[in-house]
Amino acid sequence: MNDRFRPKTSWRAKLDKDQPRKLVPASTGFGFGPGILLIPRPSDVDAVIRKVRRGKLVTIQQIRARLAADFNSLPIAERNAALTKAGVADRRADSACPLCTGIFLRIAAEAAEEDRRAGKTRITPYWRVVRDDGSLHEKFPGGPRAQADHLRAEGHRLEPARGKKPPKVRDFDRKLAKL
Repeated sequence: MNDRFRPKTSWRAKLDKDQPRKLVPASTGFGFGPGILLIPRPSDVDAVIRKVRRGKLVTIQQIRARLAADFNSLPIAERNAALTKAGVADRRADSACPLCTGIFLRIAAEAAEEDRRAGKTRITPYWRVVRDDGSLHEKFPGGPRAQADHLRAEGHRLEPARGKKPPKVRDFDRKLAKL
């Protein structure tokens, strides 16, 4: 790869970046609906993905719900200390931001591949994350083909891609992990 296009910061550094969580009012103009969104840390998303066992799957929606639930279960003093000024009264999250969760999912996946290239054997199993309809992610390292290979190795059966739509895990809803 041309050094001009190589990222200056490693994916691992992006994943481990110490940044505060935030709560923001959801903007209905973006289709998030009313409520309070949690802006998690990349390491929070990575930690949820690491809980998914071999043979199980998880959706982005499940990850977002788990992030909000984990945040809400923190003691109030810890929640308040972990937050930047949010301008919200109760300091409880209704859900995690879908945009940030997706970005941090990509960071976790790329960091896992960096770790694999560095010789580590215990990496984040990002390939177990599917879209809410069971389809595979185009932006994961290696694209849907690499994710499909990982999933087949774990015993999942896939439906073929249709047109521009990526492949889907057959009966994915039966294989969802309980977070």
